[in-house]
Amino acid sequence: MSKKIIAVSLLSTIALANQAMAEKITVISYGGASKDAQQVAFYKPFKDHSGTDIVAGEWNGEMAKLKAMVETKSVNWDVLDVEDTDLARGCEEGLFEKIDYSKVSSKGDLIPGAQQECGVGIFVWSNVLAYNPDKLNGAPKDWKDFWDTKKFPGKRSLRKSARGSLEFALMADGVPVADVYKTLSTPEGVNRAFAKLDELKPFIQWWEAGAQPPQYLVSGDVVMSSAYSGRIHAVQKTGVNLKTVWNQNLYQFDDWAIPKGTPNLEAAYEFINFAMRPEQQKIYTEKMAYGPSNKIAASLLDESLAADLPTAPENMKNALKIDVDFWLEYGESLEERFIAWSSKK
Repeated sequence: MSKKIIAVSLLSTIALANQAMAEKITVISYGGASKDAQQVAFYKPFKDHSGTDIVAGEWNGEMAKLKAMVETKSVNWDVLDVEDTDLARGCEEGLFEKIDYSKVSSKGDLIPGAQQECGVGIFVWSNVLAYNPDKLNGAPKDWKDFWDTKKFPGKRSLRKSARGSLEFALMADGVPVADVYKTLSTPEGVNRAFAKLDELKPFIQWWEAGAQPPQYLVSGDVVMSSAYSGRIHAVQKTGVNLKTVWNQNLYQFDDWAIPKGTPNLEAAYEFINFAMRPEQQKIYTEKMAYGPSNKIAASLLDESLAADLPTAPENMKNALKIDVDFWLEYGESLEERFIAWSSKK
């Protein structure tokens, strides 16, 4: 009898082990070069570490899709890479789990701003002015130059969103970085930003996915574009001649968030803890030049790479941190106005 019990016990152990090996979670990112970097830094090493498969999906911040999942209790995403502005809105609407920081092993090593109610900051990224020097006579220095189609002829590209476009428009119109959100918080300031966008509208080719600006610049479809700094850095590493203007860059966090109602809550925390390890963040930053939110990871980086990150002191000199509270309060109405404005010829 004892032999039978031992045999059954061993079979049960093997079955449980096989079940654990077959376990999978779905992690959603913004795709492109960032997803490729996450594959190398997070997904594959996590599978090797835990035996858990990663189903790697993509999104462009479609909050309506997430909301539908949560409301119908059909959540099939486990971890999301999400911008801090969308994180704040989703947290307020109950779309994300509140983070239990007793389960977050890296909490003591995070830079300021990385601990959010519904998310753990992964990295700091910047929306910068990028350009193709082979298509321009001279080098733009700021958003005022971006708007100057006489000095720098050619098409431009901006993200098809009020967020970013309005800030850049006000800076192009001479508003100092420190006064952008104070100005944008007034009806007059909003009208001023849209009036400035009117000037550039005939020259704009909109982008919606982060991979598009470098593609547009390399192909010559546009001569300048707002762009995610890490995407430009990734293309530069391949030998492509694109340039970045850090002056007046708009920076913010991407965060790990857990959709409300995921059936794999503990596995989601396990993945986040692994991905926030300094050695994994170092690998990601080497592939995708964003500033790691783990302070230990920052100390592991090569000095030349550290100087090309959004968090480098030189790059932060005249930078604007996105105001999450502002966009939480005004974002819905501004995006509605922007959509209506951009659809008019």
